[in-house]
Amino acid sequence: MQRALNGTFVFCLGFTLAAAALVGVAPRSAGQAGPGWTVLLDDKAMGEWDKVGETNWRMEDGALVADKRTSKDPAYLVSKVKYKDFQVYAEFWSSDDANSGIFLRCQDPAKIGDHTCYEVNIFDQRPDPTYGTGAIVAFAEVSPMPKAGGKWNTYEITAKGRQISVVLNGSKTVDLHSGFFIEGPIALQHGSGVIKFRKVAIKPL
Repeated sequence: MQRALNGTFVFCLGFTLAAAALVGVAPRSAGQAGPGWTVLLDDKAMGEWDKVGETNWRMEDGALVADKRTSKDPAYLVSKVKYKDFQVYAEFWSSDDANSGIFLRCQDPAKIGDHTCYEVNIFDQRPDPTYGTGAIVAFAEVSPMPKAGGKWNTYEITAKGRQISVVLNGSKTVDLHSGFFIEGPIALQHGSGVIKFRKVAIKPL
């Protein structure tokens, strides 16, 4: 009996330690690697992007980081390839006051904005929270607005034809039906605060 109890205790202790190790780890998608996926940046390399605006993009502690914008307007990293139908997987960390986002199907790679792209927002302190974190600015509201600040998060975004869905940390935030923008590059934004990306991958559909 004592031996059985000892075995049960060891099993429970191991399970508890394993669960504790997962606390604070952002959910990861099983489908963001493998055939068809292109890694645009990871924890080792920034990747190749066109820069619009100026900020201090840099690799630091296994992530692409920006925290000091030096241009008047927000700064962006713009993909060199245009995408039409695709899935995007991104792991990001933002400060509570960060203003950032992932922009889709941008119409002019030199002029990125929420009226020339679909902007999947990262902005916990946006004055109008209906278009804050988890929303597609000017197109799809989110309610209640989730918070992303101070932790690692995952975005899984699917754009296929007129249908665009956004999943933040495993929970769908918006489902948009819109044919306003059909094709274009994607972009990462640094507007204010601290933003970190440790992985961005894309898979054409």
